[in-house]
Amino acid sequence: MEISTYSSFPALPSSLCKLNTGKAPTLSFHLNSRFGDPNYHWKRFALRGKCMIRANAMTTGEGGFVLEDVPHLTDFLPDLPVYPNPLQNSPAYAIVKQNFVNPKDAVAQKIVVQKNSQRGVHFRRAGPQEKVYFNPDDVKACIVTCGGLCPGINTVIREIVCGLNIMYGVNDILGIQGGYRGFYSKNTIPLTPKVVNDIHKRGGTFLCTSRGGHDTMKIVDGIQDRDINQVYIIGGDGTQKGAYAIYEEIEKRKLPVAVAGIPKTIDNDIAVIDRSFGFDTAVEEAQRAINAAHVEVESVENGVGIVKLMGRYSGFIAMYATLASRDVDCCLIPECPFYLEGEGGLFEFVEQRIKENGHIVIVLAEGAGQEYVAQSMSHMDKKDASGNRLLLDVGLWLSQKVKDHFSKSQKTAINMKYIDPTYMIRAIPSNASDNIYCTLLAHSAVHGAMAGYTGFTVGPVNGRHAYIPIARVTETQNTVRVTDRMWARLLASTNQPSFLRYKEVMQPIVGEEIREGY
Repeated sequence: MEISTYSSFPALPSSLCKLNTGKAPTLSFHLNSRFGDPNYHWKRFALRGKCMIRANAMTTGEGGFVLEDVPHLTDFLPDLPVYPNPLQNSPAYAIVKQNFVNPKDAVAQKIVVQKNSQRGVHFRRAGPQEKVYFNPDDVKACIVTCGGLCPGINTVIREIVCGLNIMYGVNDILGIQGGYRGFYSKNTIPLTPKVVNDIHKRGGTFLCTSRGGHDTMKIVDGIQDRDINQVYIIGGDGTQKGAYAIYEEIEKRKLPVAVAGIPKTIDNDIAVIDRSFGFDTAVEEAQRAINAAHVEVESVENGVGIVKLMGRYSGFIAMYATLASRDVDCCLIPECPFYLEGEGGLFEFVEQRIKENGHIVIVLAEGAGQEYVAQSMSHMDKKDASGNRLLLDVGLWLSQKVKDHFSKSQKTAINMKYIDPTYMIRAIPSNASDNIYCTLLAHSAVHGAMAGYTGFTVGPVNGRHAYIPIARVTETQNTVRVTDRMWARLLASTNQPSFLRYKEVMQPIVGEEIREGY
């Protein structure tokens, strides 16, 4: 993506201007100096559907600085009152040397640079601000959870409630039950620190969840009817896209409502941020399934263990669980297509390992080999209520293929052990690491909303928590790069084939279905 910088801007009226590129939805832009220095200027504009900020640090002389900022309520409500942050009177924060984030602080997306590198893309640093745009007595907040389950959801709920109440003195907090449709078809429940005190010890979501049900107009009507002015939305890619639609409608109606997203996906496929909450817990719990498969196949003759883990489009759980276990012989992920027969194929490798060790353990991401599975099954390209493609069960398919190969080609009986721990992993409470991480995410969201930011999501970028435009984290998915060293470490650990001949072997079979780039 080409980066443009601006050394000066023409004077603009105080009202928001409009820019329409014809290539993306019309977005407003506004020049201000919210970064704390009048020489830092912003220009938000529509570019291929993204809400971007271009900046030029004219006072430092360092070129290439780009801040991808998040919207603020004053962008469309310039006369909002400002209040001192209650944290300055908090006994807990009295020992902190710097209570509030410096408004000039930014988090760099790229930290490995060379001497003459451009400064590159930055995001606004997350944390408490010296001034807030909500009187705590007037805040009416709500929390909603959408999409599939993930370890840590209840911790995020708990810490949003406790953060609002304990840090800012907010007493009116609602839980929206049943996902997005809960805004217009379900009852709400009041949330207090006492109500949510121990929910972090349970799996699932205290508020219940659902897929789909997003009707922007009905949702914003529900927000307006209930006089809600802070909305915290916990969910994955589709949920965050819905959160951005809610923000846009709120801006159109000029409502003083802050919309904060907390990205949730167990697959770790959210772009920009370092990792998603629940991922560490999932990798840790996956070890139990892998260990069980290893014990089973080690205890029988010609044992073949297949463990299917989560990973619709991204194989991070399978990759990290494999590296952590050291008992896995082969890891198959969506980003690295594999083939079964022929030189360098999976069958050849399985035969070799059984001959050498008497057993083999294969870890399989649920999205791996889907185009291959579809050839042998009658399948319609169906989607769930969230818009995700419904996957074929590649675990059962591969188990049968391996059994058929050995019974027909090798005339050998194998002991197949297939384990699918998917729902067991999704449903457990988060571990200690994820509990702390969820706390930081929740508090960052609360600080951001109280400071008047809206249409943003939160997460760590190179270890520092930042506010990121929602459009930025939904424009693409984070996937395993099979040309990076982490995948090379896995190949070195398992000694599995790289399947580099995939295109050569599969071209006559799948033709146009082979994805470009492999």
